[in-house]
Amino acid sequence: MNTRDAVSLISEVIPRDGGTWADLGAGDGTFTRALAELVGAKGRIYAVDHDAGAVAALERWAKKAAANVVPVRADFTGPFDLPGLGAEMLDGLLFANALHFVPDPGHVLASLTARLRPGGRVVIVEYDGRPASRWVPYPLPVERLQALASVAGISVPVIMASRPSAYGGNLYVAASDRHSAGEGYR
Repeated sequence: MNTRDAVSLISEVIPRDGGTWADLGAGDGTFTRALAELVGAKGRIYAVDHDAGAVAALERWAKKAAANVVPVRADFTGPFDLPGLGAEMLDGLLFANALHFVPDPGHVLASLTARLRPGGRVVIVEYDGRPASRWVPYPLPVERLQALASVAGISVPVIMASRPSAYGGNLYVAASDRHSAGEGYR
């Protein structure tokens, strides 16, 4: 997938008014670049990945593109810092082909949505109808999303886009929002 494909896939779920986002499991940055294009110059993106080579590539790209992207080398499944964020909360979390590497995505999602402002957006890009493999060790089929949302304190995710995957099954985009203060879990 290239940046243009990624923009097309997530464009309906990303607000265009800037905001501070985290791309968790950013990898080589395909979705980071798409997110940067969509949130524009007023946006700030933390691109988090555990791979030093991926983070270095993101640093080079961000510098060359003059994008407001802060590469962070960290495992998003554990505690990590987002430099310069301080007490500010995030406006959005993007998990593009990242949660299928996590054995307990509910726990991870719940810990990360705590960093999201009430009403903030969670975007999940994953595979449906794909068996476990070394590339997708913990598939996240659509039917598991409601249970994950309940654990994480977010609205039930809505599938906003889907397309056949060249690797089997379908690639989907689900959008959800963090519950507002005082709002119960659904």
